[in-house]
Amino acid sequence: MNAVRIFFIGGYLAYRALFNWIHWTMYVPTMLGGPIFQILFFAYIGRYAGLQSDEFFVIGNAVAISSLGGIFGMAMTIGGERWTQTLSSILVTPANRLALFLGRALPNLLNGVIVSTVGFVFGWLLLDFSLTAAEIPVIALIVVVTSFSCTAFGTMIGAFGLRGRDIFFFANLMIFVFLLFCGVNIPIDTLPDWMQAVSKVLPLTHGIDAARQVAAGASLGDVSGLVLTELAIGLFYAALAYVLLRLFEFDGRRRASLETI
Repeated sequence: MNAVRIFFIGGYLAYRALFNWIHWTMYVPTMLGGPIFQILFFAYIGRYAGLQSDEFFVIGNAVAISSLGGIFGMAMTIGGERWTQTLSSILVTPANRLALFLGRALPNLLNGVIVSTVGFVFGWLLLDFSLTAAEIPVIALIVVVTSFSCTAFGTMIGAFGLRGRDIFFFANLMIFVFLLFCGVNIPIDTLPDWMQAVSKVLPLTHGIDAARQVAAGASLGDVSGLVLTELAIGLFYAALAYVLLRLFEFDGRRRASLETI
C-alpha cells in the first residue's frame, strides 16, 4: 500500500514541487507552441520540396513530440533534485525505489500524451491531414506506448544526472538524434545502413511507423508487431534506468557525492 501511495501521490507531489514555478503562460509556448510550429515548419518544407504529404510530417512530428515531456521532464525530475539539493533527503528514506522513480515518470508520460494529442489536433485544423473515427483509438494507443518508451529513455538520461554535471545538454542532443534517426521527417529506408540499425533500438521509430500504417488503412492487428516492439524497447530502457539509478545511488553514497555539482 505504501508503494502505491509513493507511486501516485509521491510522483504527483514531486512533479508539482519541481514544476510549480512554471505558469501556464510559460507551459503553452514551451510545451505546446514549439511543437506545433515544428509540425508546421516541416510540413511546409515538405510541401515546397514536394517530398512527402502533409500526413507524413504531421504523424511523424506529432508522435515525436511526445518525447519532449518524457526526456526533458525526467531529466529535470531526477537531475533537478540534485541541483536543488534535495536528492539526499529523498534517498535517505526507506521508500520503495521502483515506486519512487516510476511514480515520477507517470506525470511526464501523461504530459507527452497531451502534447502529442495537441499536435495531431492542430495538424488536423491547419494542414491537409485527417483520421477516421476507427483510426483514432489505435493512434491513441500507439501514442501512449511511444510516450512510455520515450519516458523510460528519459529516465535513463535522468539517471546519469546523479553523476553528470550537465544532463540537460545530453537531453537536448537526444531530441535532435531522434529527429534524424527515427524517421520523423526522413524515411528510414533512405538512411545509411548504420543509421537504420541504430534507429531500430531507439524509441519512436516503431511507433511512428505503426501510426503511419494505421493512417494509411492498416488495423491494430497489422501493426501489433511494431507496437509490441516499441513497448519492449520502453521496458528495456525502463529496466536499464532502474539499474543505473540504483548503481549511481550506491556509488554516490560510497563517494559522498550525491549532491556534488
